[in-house]
Amino acid sequence: MLTQLQKKTFADQGFLRIPGVVPQVMIEAARRKVYHSIGNVGMGGEDLEKHRGGYFCAELMADQTIIDMYNKTPVMQIAEDLMGEGKVQPVKRAKTYPRFPLPLGEEAEEPRGHIDGIGNGTNGQAKGKYSRGFTAFAVIYLQDVEGPYSGNFTVWPRTHTFFEDYFKANGGHEVLAEGMPRPELPEPPIMVNGKAGDLVIAHHAMVHGACQNASANVRLATITRLRHVHVEENGPDAYVDIWREWDGVREALVETGEVPA
Repeated sequence: MLTQLQKKTFADQGFLRIPGVVPQVMIEAARRKVYHSIGNVGMGGEDLEKHRGGYFCAELMADQTIIDMYNKTPVMQIAEDLMGEGKVQPVKRAKTYPRFPLPLGEEAEEPRGHIDGIGNGTNGQAKGKYSRGFTAFAVIYLQDVEGPYSGNFTVWPRTHTFFEDYFKANGGHEVLAEGMPRPELPEPPIMVNGKAGDLVIAHHAMVHGACQNASANVRLATITRLRHVHVEENGPDAYVDIWREWDGVREALVETGEVPA
């Protein structure tokens, strides 16, 4: 169960890393399936006419071993602590992303982030279109990620609140039809380190990405998009009311007077 301090930290930063959420026996079972898939099934699963390229582990997206890491561990309790009891839909699909090392001697580029759901014609959504179909990212590391530029899940702190203000000042979330806005962000990115079994949970409006991997190891992480029970009816309006689907966070902020009751 999350503490009030953790909830307030999430409210301020837009993300949390919680160590050791998924038991190692589950991590090892998932890792075995993932490595088998990479070595024996290979890349596939993407609609190459609408996307940049294929991806690995497509056949594992609804695999019980993968989704049990969310539904049968404290991940779901943590999500409900933030979003409200009974307010989180069970996870049905999760995508495992290996990020392979760069060629030896090649230096990693600075990470570049985005907000999900903005169409560019090569990500499954047409240019000029945008949508918001989830409430939070939930990232589980399957291998230790112990330094920068190791394929880390990367976040730009406080961009969830920054863009709430930005949208309100610039005509609403409709500006997303013009593509990803590129104002100067409030803070530099954090390349999130972690151990196998750690959970990173982040707000849907947070600018995020994955940095390049200049380490000697394959970065393995499984990512799902957690959905509030009212995510579809709330739609993109949650970009300008960022705590609409976060009852647990709102309670913590009301306690300190940071939002009205």
